[in-house]
Amino acid sequence: MQIAYPFRIDGRGRVAEATEDDHIRQMIEQVLFTIPGERVNRPDFGCGLQQLIFAPNSTELAAATEFIVKGALEQWLGDVIEVEALRVEAIDSKLEITIRFLVRRTQERQIGVFSREV
Repeated sequence: MQIAYPFRIDGRGRVAEATEDDHIRQMIEQVLFTIPGERVNRPDFGCGLQQLIFAPNSTELAAATEFIVKGALEQWLGDVIEVEALRVEAIDSKLEITIRFLVRRTQERQIGVFSREV
């Protein structure tokens, strides 16, 4: 078991735990929604995805966003997952990211949908 993100205390008064699959999804969420410079000891951590939601929508922006997100996931989680497909959509003030990935340790394919209001 891993420590759950965000950090919290469970109903038993202990540190909340997460399964391996939940932990991987939580790590992906941290990479996606952390703005570079936000973490003191890791200033280059994250991908700054939230900053792109207000940029004009275009095929070029979609390609650039995919490149940025895939690069950040490979940099920070490349030893844990392999990104197979990625889709980023801006819907009003909501950002939705769909990722198809392979968990390297188990060779299990998963699909994760991550969203954030900005």
